[in-house]
Amino acid sequence: MKHMKSTVHAPVPPVSIEATGLELELCRDIMLKTMFRRNLTLTSDVANALCVLPPVVQELIEMCRENGMIETLGMRGSENAAELRYQLTDAGKQRATDALEQSEYYGALPVPLEDFRTQTKRQSITDVAITKERLEGSMQHLVLPDDLLAQLGPAVNSGKSVLLYGPPGNGKSSISNGIRDALGDKIFVPRFIEYEGQVISVYDPIVHSEVEDDGANSKELRRVANHDPRYVLCRRPTVMTGGELTLDMLDLNYNKISKTYQAPLQLKATGGVFIVDDLGRQQEPPQALINRWIVPMEGGYDILSLQSGQKFIVPFDTLVIFSTNFAPAELFDGAALRRIYYKILIDGPTRDDFIKVFFKVCQAYKIKPSEEVITHLLANKYPTVDNLFASYHAPFLIDQMLSICEYEQRERMMSVELVDRAWENLFVKERTIAK
Repeated sequence: MKHMKSTVHAPVPPVSIEATGLELELCRDIMLKTMFRRNLTLTSDVANALCVLPPVVQELIEMCRENGMIETLGMRGSENAAELRYQLTDAGKQRATDALEQSEYYGALPVPLEDFRTQTKRQSITDVAITKERLEGSMQHLVLPDDLLAQLGPAVNSGKSVLLYGPPGNGKSSISNGIRDALGDKIFVPRFIEYEGQVISVYDPIVHSEVEDDGANSKELRRVANHDPRYVLCRRPTVMTGGELTLDMLDLNYNKISKTYQAPLQLKATGGVFIVDDLGRQQEPPQALINRWIVPMEGGYDILSLQSGQKFIVPFDTLVIFSTNFAPAELFDGAALRRIYYKILIDGPTRDDFIKVFFKVCQAYKIKPSEEVITHLLANKYPTVDNLFASYHAPFLIDQMLSICEYEQRERMMSVELVDRAWENLFVKERTIAK
């Protein structure tokens, strides 16, 4: 049975080179490059830079000393906290330089792809289920139809793809973010992963929100002995992309200068939510985008390619949410629609719900609502547009009224005169413009 909040098994910190799962030469070269680039001499500093525990670094240093690449400089620190200092020999500098020509990467040791697969299974998004109470809590700032959450909850818990569709300005993006917030737990995200000696950057501070490790007592690496320091403890990630999405953004991004790779968006979203907003506004046809997702969504894996053309398989453990203002049949053929398991209409609010939205926005803006203004809108304005309400109308109109008040140095308020002026910007009259 799924639980609302999963207990994620922490990746065990390696205490030897063998336990890192990496080739000895790769670990050695990354350490030499890191010491060379950052001019590090203390074991503790090297351990922090490589994101491993000191015993791993000490094993690497001893190996390099035996091969004449590192030499001892002497002790540093007080008698109770003294550390040996090391520096690269000429042979060590030469090896670091040669390694940098192969790849400019230095810093944290990567996590082998196979270990990443294992950790992904331990913290899979499909093992986390949200309850009705939790979903309602994350959506409490929104005014939604009574039956909408009853549709959303099972869709999210299924771990299958979801399509939110309906007219613009009714909260599809806000609902997507509410789903993310309802998940609420933490996972371990690798800083970098490794495949066939190639380093791929995964952790992205723009996407991943790092959280404090409950077992942490200090800022030193020793504090994170409760999990592998090559991982970062984060909230389940959310990647949102919109009209800018192109197919090549779903492939590895190779940096020709550093000779390293940046993970594509869906790999950064592993264990979390991938939101494709404004579907149908991209340069790529929607059918082409959905075709790219079919194998990952159905198989739970994705196929990526290195610069050499070599293909390899990575986990696809992501809740994909598509959001569009178009009717589903306008975007996809029947085969594609069958592969999107949940299709949920996010329609405009009813008259009563619009009033609720208006009052809620007034509360957020800390302005006293005016029954005269609301009555005027309902009786005189909305009938001119066939009473088509949208959730964004209330914040739009109130923000416009307050902007006028600020400009004209009035008291913050709303009135029929002000809302009429704001309405002119909400619905622009079509007219012929002379050229």
